[in-house]
Amino acid sequence: MAATGAPSGSSNEVSKKKRIVVVGLGMVGIVFVEKLLKLDAKRREYDIVVIGEEPYLAYNRVGLTSFFEHRDVERLYMQPEAWYAGMPEGSLSYHLNTLATEIDSEKKVAKTANGDAIEYDILVLATGSNAILPKVIPGHDATGVFVYRTITDLQNLIAFSATKNGTTGVVVGGGLLGLEAAKAMMDLQEFGKIRVIESIPYVLGRQVDSEGGAMVVEQVRELGVDLILGKMVKKILTDESHNVTGVEFKDGETVEGTCVCFAIGVSPRDDLARKSGLDVGPRGGILVGDDLQTSAKDIYAIGECANWGGMCYGLYGPGVEMADILAFNLTEAKFHSPRSLTPPDMSTKLKLLGIGVASFGDAFADQFGPQWLPGKRQDKEIERTLVKALTYKDPFNHVYKKYLFTKDGKYLLGGMMVGDTSDYIKLLPMSKKHKELEMSPGELIIGKPGGEDDANNLPDDAQICSCNNVTKGDITKTIKEGTCKTVNEIKTCTKAGTGCGGCIPLVTSIFNKTMADMGVEVKNHLCSHLAFSRAELFHIVMVKKLVSFEAIMNECGEPGSLGCELCKPAIASILASLFNRHIIDPAQRGLQDTNDKFLANIQRNGTYSVVPRVPGGEITPDKLAAIASVAKKYNLYCKITGGQRIDLFGARKQDLLSIWSELIEAGLESGHAYAKSLRTVKSCVGSSWCRFGIGDSVGMAIRIEERYKSIRSPHKIKGAVSGCVRECAEAQNKDFGLIATETGFNIFVGGNGGAKPRHSELLAIDVPVNDVLPILDRYLSFYIRTADKLQRTARWIENLPGGIKYLRQVILDDKLGICADLERQMEELVSSFFCEWTEAVKSPERRKEFRQFANTEENVVDMIEPIVERLQTRPSNWVSESVAEDFRGTKWSSVSWQPIVDASKFRDIATGDSNAVKRGDTQLAIFKVKGKYYCTQQMCPHKRAFVLSDGLIGESSSAEGKKLWVSCPYHKKNFELKGEEAGKCGSDESLNIATFEVEERADGWVYVKLPTIEELDAALGTERWKVRKGEDVREKEMKEMKGRKGVVVNGKGREVMVKERVVNGIGAAGVDW
Repeated sequence: MAATGAPSGSSNEVSKKKRIVVVGLGMVGIVFVEKLLKLDAKRREYDIVVIGEEPYLAYNRVGLTSFFEHRDVERLYMQPEAWYAGMPEGSLSYHLNTLATEIDSEKKVAKTANGDAIEYDILVLATGSNAILPKVIPGHDATGVFVYRTITDLQNLIAFSATKNGTTGVVVGGGLLGLEAAKAMMDLQEFGKIRVIESIPYVLGRQVDSEGGAMVVEQVRELGVDLILGKMVKKILTDESHNVTGVEFKDGETVEGTCVCFAIGVSPRDDLARKSGLDVGPRGGILVGDDLQTSAKDIYAIGECANWGGMCYGLYGPGVEMADILAFNLTEAKFHSPRSLTPPDMSTKLKLLGIGVASFGDAFADQFGPQWLPGKRQDKEIERTLVKALTYKDPFNHVYKKYLFTKDGKYLLGGMMVGDTSDYIKLLPMSKKHKELEMSPGELIIGKPGGEDDANNLPDDAQICSCNNVTKGDITKTIKEGTCKTVNEIKTCTKAGTGCGGCIPLVTSIFNKTMADMGVEVKNHLCSHLAFSRAELFHIVMVKKLVSFEAIMNECGEPGSLGCELCKPAIASILASLFNRHIIDPAQRGLQDTNDKFLANIQRNGTYSVVPRVPGGEITPDKLAAIASVAKKYNLYCKITGGQRIDLFGARKQDLLSIWSELIEAGLESGHAYAKSLRTVKSCVGSSWCRFGIGDSVGMAIRIEERYKSIRSPHKIKGAVSGCVRECAEAQNKDFGLIATETGFNIFVGGNGGAKPRHSELLAIDVPVNDVLPILDRYLSFYIRTADKLQRTARWIENLPGGIKYLRQVILDDKLGICADLERQMEELVSSFFCEWTEAVKSPERRKEFRQFANTEENVVDMIEPIVERLQTRPSNWVSESVAEDFRGTKWSSVSWQPIVDASKFRDIATGDSNAVKRGDTQLAIFKVKGKYYCTQQMCPHKRAFVLSDGLIGESSSAEGKKLWVSCPYHKKNFELKGEEAGKCGSDESLNIATFEVEERADGWVYVKLPTIEELDAALGTERWKVRKGEDVREKEMKEMKGRKGVVVNGKGREVMVKERVVNGIGAAGVDW
């Protein structure tokens, strides 16, 4: 009687979905169903009907031996009955105890023995194979003869053995099935002796050679199994009642036995296909092509019943691969290159009778010739001589290893193992990838000779800060001597991190490690204002929904505090990651570093770079033309970036709005190159153009970049997608990277270049196309939630407890139960996307932020003299020395209060506000903080950059005396704004700036106490301090002349050419060297 689960066979009448009928509910059949359901879960294109001949749901044939221990069929089920019932309505139905008898390929109907006619759109034959029972052997039908294949076979064997207690059981076949059957008959504990008959002189002839087989023989015999080798069965001996009494061999010898179990192989079940007119092979098996389709349209065959390339594969692994390919092609091929069957991997690893045995790759290349060799193929006999074997044999511990290499030892072809199979997982991919080995062949068995120490720590002479030539030893010395107790103090003492700032993460790591070694607890607080790490603060802000800087400070820090250059950007990032409001709105703007403040990267000469988004590196000619037009119109320097975009350099702040208006009109949008956010997702052309491509890398890269564009994170994020293992997009050194495989994509995470490069690690393999984004959603959300401030994904993963293993547990296995929440959070974030530049150019209020000066429409251009190089304009080189002028101590001949700017240009906001103003040729910076004004020169003396008004305003905590400073946007030089210390640089005592009294008056204007314009310009004028063409060359020449006659040293190492007199002081012409 047939048993039916889920919907009836008529469900397709009301369904618009295609119906796939699977004939066979075995291991391969159910794997195909599982894979198809998973890949079709989102689109739901198919309903599945399965026809199973046995009365059981799909069970594990590989684990049949265990049935003798528990006798419980359901414990062998590959999926419990509840799994089938839990499928979405209509998606999966099944018929048990039902034999498919005929296929009408014209009408697309499958008929069953009970009279059902089941319509299909696609038919998949997974009918498996039969155990071979050689009917040419007399006595094959005697009572006591069994095969080892199904649960019914085992139940019959169990019932029979109970009547033969203490007799001898015989197994014919010494391969995998034979030894499994021997183990099963031993577990019955009914037979007094078990004999195994094998026609060759050793066992497991398909897995190991004679030497390895002999070692297995020795161990099997030690277990009490009687092995009879090199014998062929002539007939089964029986008594007058046709009961088994023994076995006779071809040489005339006989052995006793009451039970004979044949385990000599399987034959494909192709009878249904033959009857229905499908093509079958001369030795059996349903013929299929590379796509697994049979000779009839829309009928496929997979598993042991399929004949591909003249072979039927009797192992589970190849069947799974077929199921995988077919499920993929039916669901994913429209988004990805269709997959084709290639020679299946016949590698095996198992434990038989407690003995570990494995074979991998081309395990018999030395005997039958290699299946693959690098270079041009040659005659088979010649090729056999090009294989060398490396053998290890330990008879005491029963270990045998034989690995096969090319003659030069550069490639691993395959091998076999007995006893110790622990290296199987490592060696199998090495043999399959056909890549040159990175070690000598001997290292794969006996390890690396000598062994080198794994230097986890850098040596003391390792250069940490290349800008200021600071070594690790310099840093650790200041810590150990007690000179520096914070990272900021290290920056002040050693100058490490005060150049480009790229070494700060490494400096911090050294600081933390050294302090820990000294037994000092290092608190990972954001800064002195907030006694929380970034991850802790993120969680508090998320849970309590604190939507502003003031709310965060009042709840988590020092109420009413102005914050500093450390906590402000971190808070800005957290707010953007959670609530995604425009970053240059008044409440947010004061938290932003200069790049975010003006939605562009500030450059050496005070101009900005413009980077439109080019998703996946794909761009149309029209958009290229628009970029070219803008670059030409505004005289911008053009550079192709490493992320496959076009960077336009030299845009003046006041031109940014016009530039972006034209780009937006052409269909371009912000590339967020200025932000700690997703930068680019690089791609190769993949299957769109490349003859090697197996995945649509461009399409996937665009999908990813379009999804995650603009999301703010603890640090910048870079991605890449490669269309094949040739890896042209360099996906394995990105924060996340995808490499196309035949079944989807491998996902790599945690890589980066930079000061401390790191190769990414494999997170997940063969991820279906539609599962990629959910995994990346979780990964990026978890990173945004838990990373430290300015921490790239590489360092973040290194610092996770358990590293990549823990990350897999969290975002793949849902160890913390937060995967759904991570996906939801990312969905909310990406769904709130807006182009920041589009919103900026549309808003009159936001447009005001891009004026150069608050008190005049005049503009100053070229604050570094331009030069032409390779047909493009760029700024002249900086000089290496900072300005040694004592600006703070300047003595003015007279000063007076002068109205400079309308007070309405300044806002009363918790983060402070600032503007640049112009007086004569001098640029000044005016700051409004908590109702009070402060004024300084606009030029930072470190690199003579006119940028101080764009810096972050910070203050110390109450415990530190409430200092107030502005942090230069370029290299974070902090200059005091108030009190007796006003003008001093807190991070470099050799630097200082001029400050001026300032106040707001009743007439609504801000007045500054200044000298005359002439005197002011002589000391601070732009023309005096702008970097001139060729200055760097003259500086170098002066250094080379130091100590010669006519050259003296002025001040803090500044050199002045002496002719008639040294020119110093107010009113001096040119640059005072």
